[in-house]
Amino acid sequence: MNVDEFEWALNWIEPQSRVLDLGCGNGRFLAHLRNTREVRGYGLEISIDNICQCIAAGVNVIKADLNQGLGSFDTDAFDTVFLLQTLQAVRYPEALLNDMLRVGKEGIVTFPNFGYWRNRLLLGLGGTMPVTANLPAQWYETDNIHLFTLSDFEKLCHKNSIQIVSRTLLNSRNKISASAELWPNMLGSTAMYRLRRSRRPV
Repeated sequence: MNVDEFEWALNWIEPQSRVLDLGCGNGRFLAHLRNTREVRGYGLEISIDNICQCIAAGVNVIKADLNQGLGSFDTDAFDTVFLLQTLQAVRYPEALLNDMLRVGKEGIVTFPNFGYWRNRLLLGLGGTMPVTANLPAQWYETDNIHLFTLSDFEKLCHKNSIQIVSRTLLNSRNKISASAELWPNMLGSTAMYRLRRSRRPV
């Protein structure tokens, strides 16, 4: 993951807050947050190579399989939980989405939008699964097991009473795209959401 792609997220994170990064990779994003926002953070990661890189960068990391949930963490243990470019790669995305908003007061989720116009064009005209900048692997090599669109994701949030606080869309060059707000499911290449649990009447 390129840290520069997620510079926008700094506006959604309070300094010195408690954060958890699910599928933290090599830990560069957590290290960046630690250095710029003085956050107290942990990462969950399954790859031994990535875990070694996290340790070398001084990032607190725990070896964990996200498919087994977050049962070892207390409710509201963190201010913000990140799920960056990972939701489409887990076995039970709905369960993980709910679990991350149990352990965190807020969640930040990013994913490649399969409804992006270039993906539709490649699939519709070419008849093969798209290979693009945000979906770079061939279908037989990809870690992604659930491909979905912005509309699919927002329907899932509605079903689970999850509040969408903010949404930002990137174009194929990973730049914030104001024009994508006109036709988000067609023009947004990468989607970024800030989420909270909806408050239910007592």
